[in-house]
Amino acid sequence: MVNIFRKGKRDRKVVVIGLDGVPYTLLADYMERGIMPEFAELCKNGKLNGMRSTLPEVSSVAWTSFITGKNPGQHGIFGFMEIDRQSYEYIFPNFNSLKERPFWERENIKTVAFNIPQTYPARPMNGVLVSGFVALDLKKATYPEKVFEYLSGIGYKLDVNAKLASENPDAFFENLFDTFDKRKKAIEHIYDSEDWQLFIGTITETDRLHHMFFDSAKDGKYFHIFEKFYKELDRFIGLMADKAIKDGALFLTCSDHGFTPIKSEVYLSRWLIENGYLNLSSVEGLRGVTSDTKAFCLDPSRIYIHLDERYSRGKIRQSDYSKLVQELKKKLSEITFEGQKVIKEIYLKHEIFHGDYVDSGPDIYLLPNYGFDLKGAVNRDSLFGTTHFKGMHTYDDAHLFVSIPVECSDIKIEDVASIIVKHVK
Repeated sequence: MVNIFRKGKRDRKVVVIGLDGVPYTLLADYMERGIMPEFAELCKNGKLNGMRSTLPEVSSVAWTSFITGKNPGQHGIFGFMEIDRQSYEYIFPNFNSLKERPFWERENIKTVAFNIPQTYPARPMNGVLVSGFVALDLKKATYPEKVFEYLSGIGYKLDVNAKLASENPDAFFENLFDTFDKRKKAIEHIYDSEDWQLFIGTITETDRLHHMFFDSAKDGKYFHIFEKFYKELDRFIGLMADKAIKDGALFLTCSDHGFTPIKSEVYLSRWLIENGYLNLSSVEGLRGVTSDTKAFCLDPSRIYIHLDERYSRGKIRQSDYSKLVQELKKKLSEITFEGQKVIKEIYLKHEIFHGDYVDSGPDIYLLPNYGFDLKGAVNRDSLFGTTHFKGMHTYDDAHLFVSIPVECSDIKIEDVASIIVKHVK
């Protein structure tokens, strides 16, 4: 629950710097080490809070909860992909798939929304929109036209070339810093040149660095890259905070989830296959689901019951639903890796979702213990494995910084919208 005690006029501004995947504990550690002195100075007057993400704890869901102030069961986004219930083809929800409007539209707040994931394609709004991941085309990612022209002119990059991380780490780091520099330049320019009441600028290079090299976040081979990057990030946060203070604006930073190193990836579709719940033909992906399939998985760990009333090939009756769910819940809870339990919590849909679109969500959601990165890939031959990814999302250990003392307890990312609205309205 969030309680806001504030003074000021109804026309006050708010500035938010989104830091994709930046954990509370990492910020605390870097401030203590002297890597982030600007942020440490801000914390003397403001408050850094730990924060929970959404379930599922992925960027598309979490940032959508941030921009709507709603639960996934209300806004309708449950992951980066879904399947068509007739053809079983993969579907990739985008900004147009939202069932709720962003809070700034509902409240008529003139807004710059820059690089927030799951906001592609851009659409007309009262302000400026530059779409974030997954944005495919800069022109379609930008509103209005003059902003597209500016971004094109500076060689703005929509995202880091993540493929370089496994092929050539040095090239990846060069691309990371170049993309970050262009991002900072664009955010500062639009801040200074546009009229707004709410400014949101999101940094996603953090998430890319963490996914590929989070085993070096505290020490190790590439710790010097983390140190360099976060020193630059700290200077940028300090710069934007100074601008906000001069403009009399409330200043926030927040992340969409936390991060932790990976011990092992866990391929849940392989588990479903080996335990007789998922059967696939030779057709690629979930298009190959056969009629005797009882359940299937979508990333990151969303289990769907193959109901006859929901899917074209489904044969599970509603009368058998509860028994099957409980059976799966029990068996999945028993998965271990080198003596460690893989699953921390198992949730049924009505335990974590509410709203008109709950039935579109997973029937079962698995929250792992730290270190176990749950995957839905159907092309794995074993239950456990590792890839080039070194970091995974966490549900807890997201962060929220607010530049004035704010009483926060048990805060979730969907609560941030209410903080902003109560300040500007």
